Amino acid sequence: MNKNNPFLAVFKQVLTQEEVAELTGQEKDYTDTATKFTVYTMLHYLAQASYLKWDGFRECARLAPTHDLVPVHYSTLSKKAGEVPYEIFKRVFRLLVKKCNRETRRHLNLPKDLLLIDSTTITASNHQLSFAKYKKHRGGLKMHTAFSYAQQSPLQVEETIARRHDAPLGEVLANPDYIIVQDRAYGKIGRLDHYVSIGQSFVIRLKDNLHLVEPEIHTCQLQGDPKIVRDIICNIGQGKCRSAERQRVVEFKNDRNQVVRVVTDLREESPEVIAEIYKARWQIEVFFRWIKQHLNVPKLFGKTKNSVYNQLFAAFMVYVLLKWLFDVMKDKVPCFVKLTFLEFMQFLQNQNLPVEWQVQFDLLRRNTGDFCELINPVSG
Repeated sequence: MNKNNPFLAVFKQVLTQEEVAELTGQEKDYTDTATKFTVYTMLHYLAQASYLKWDGFRECARLAPTHDLVPVHYSTLSKKAGEVPYEIFKRVFRLLVKKCNRETRRHLNLPKDLLLIDSTTITASNHQLSFAKYKKHRGGLKMHTAFSYAQQSPLQVEETIARRHDAPLGEVLANPDYIIVQDRAYGKIGRLDHYVSIGQSFVIRLKDNLHLVEPEIHTCQLQGDPKIVRDIICNIGQGKCRSAERQRVVEFKNDRNQVVRVVTDLREESPEVIAEIYKARWQIEVFFRWIKQHLNVPKLFGKTKNSVYNQLFAAFMVYVLLKWLFDVMKDKVPCFVKLTFLEFMQFLQNQNLPVEWQVQFDLLRRNTGDFCELINPVSG
């Protein structure tokens, strides 16, 4: 058995067996009676499968002995993945996010950091996703995600079937400690008034067919970015669907010269800053594309709700931990050996990190079992 498995070693140090066992015990309808192949062990299997892009349960079982995993038959792995309630893995994901959460410098000199909210759809055949009918021959799931722009990492994830509309999940993922940034699927008029009433800062794109009623100029002279079209205060909608609060609307041109309208409660920021805030939303799209390309997300192993969501939450955990490791080490290595996040992951997978990175990695592993104590918060 290959004991030199650096990523799994880190994973075990950050998430201990006792912590996972405690979270497993919180599930009322499930008791982990296994002595060898526990929930903790299955978590390692699914994390490695995501990290190394294994092809399915059979390949997991075949490659396990060479990757410091407890040997098990693929049928046992498949059965366990279907039995373990995915709420357990969801709790473990939340614990990992909490451990790897860190303060970072605020972008655009804003009073709060940005929280990008959107969803990604994952499809498979109806045979595989029979519990999530979507299209004629395809089933589908959505992973609704709140993504920290400063940390470039997800903070909260909620799962639904693909037919579920995004808008209600926007409220679930909202957080008054952040400025939420959302696409037009979330721009319901009543929700905008609600956000104002509870002090939730937001920048949300409006649908093109919404009426802007009784507009008043907010910024008299538009300077700087020539792509800013106008900056107004108005009511949104008509009749019973009209907003109770007068909202600020900024219109600007995107890179394709199309006019984009966003509504926001931020009254003191310039229209150029509002436009930049909305443009930052693209980073969550980059994140979704990244995990699908590099963490095996579209390759679903099982057919049951538990096995599918367990695999997806394991993939999100892998991303959070990899991104945390990368951020902790990148500022401690010389500039001539800087790596991109993808390069770091690939070098780590092949166990051939540049010497300067390997030194920092070894220091992390030797100095403490609790990696989160090594983060030096940076004030805003």
